[in-house]
Amino acid sequence: MRDFTGRTVFITGGASGAGLGQAKVFGAAGCKVVIADIRQEAIDAALDELRRLGIQAYGIRLDITDRQAFAAAADESERVFGPIHLLFNTAGVSIFGPIEKAAYDDYDWIFGVNLGGVVNGLQTFVPRMIAHGQGGHIVNTASLGAFFANSGAGIYSASKFAVHGLSMAMRDALGKYGVGVSVLCPANIRSNIAESVKTRPAHLSNSGFAVDEREIAALREIYSQGMDPEELAGHVKTAIEEDRFYIIPYPEARPMLEAQFKQVLDALPPPDADLEGQEKRARAMARYIEARQAMDAERYGTGA
Repeated sequence: MRDFTGRTVFITGGASGAGLGQAKVFGAAGCKVVIADIRQEAIDAALDELRRLGIQAYGIRLDITDRQAFAAAADESERVFGPIHLLFNTAGVSIFGPIEKAAYDDYDWIFGVNLGGVVNGLQTFVPRMIAHGQGGHIVNTASLGAFFANSGAGIYSASKFAVHGLSMAMRDALGKYGVGVSVLCPANIRSNIAESVKTRPAHLSNSGFAVDEREIAALREIYSQGMDPEELAGHVKTAIEEDRFYIIPYPEARPMLEAQFKQVLDALPPPDADLEGQEKRARAMARYIEARQAMDAERYGTGA
């Protein structure tokens, strides 16, 4: 997609940080912008700013873990601006601490927003994008944490690993419908994600992690040095124009990624090892793929 004029974009977490940067960049490119966010006061401030810039913008208060509310938000967006062509699943939360200290509520909150919110966005909008037949693009926000994990960010990283994998599968599925899929894997962004703990719902408040104002202040300082959200959104726009899957505009990540993937490759036997086994497994996989395509054609009317 290269012409964004008249297209409609739906952005979760769109009232601040990376989401607001996307709203500004794609609004300036001619999109009609729907920002969805859990904080009404942030929506109101963002709408004022976007409209002052001459951007057609509409705001919806949305808890992205609420599937019925998501469907209602989609209906409302279509009534206001018409079919959605661009879906940016940008909203996310974070909380850090030793993973062995985590409570079930820590998992449920982080996975519910970071993965569940993406699932709900896809389940809500993918059938609509296929049905309107006008093509489009989906950008799911993961993180560099989709490639690395440590104790302190273990749950967060696990949720982002899942977003990475789901995005890869969706890209494979949706190309035949003219819908592209990218995964955004940022490092530090200048945003207020340090304060996302303040949006944590009461019914998931039993945490194994001690989070206080000292930690929030420290994270605030880190994020204040991050990439500008509009700069990041510019990279997203270029990736959509070029139909690229990965969006990782952080050169400092190269040594870490090279080391990580070297570990993966070093775990493999030499290419000429177990040639008989390789051939046997390849034949079995080819037979399975052929049979699966035939079954899918019968069941779903598709060979994909």
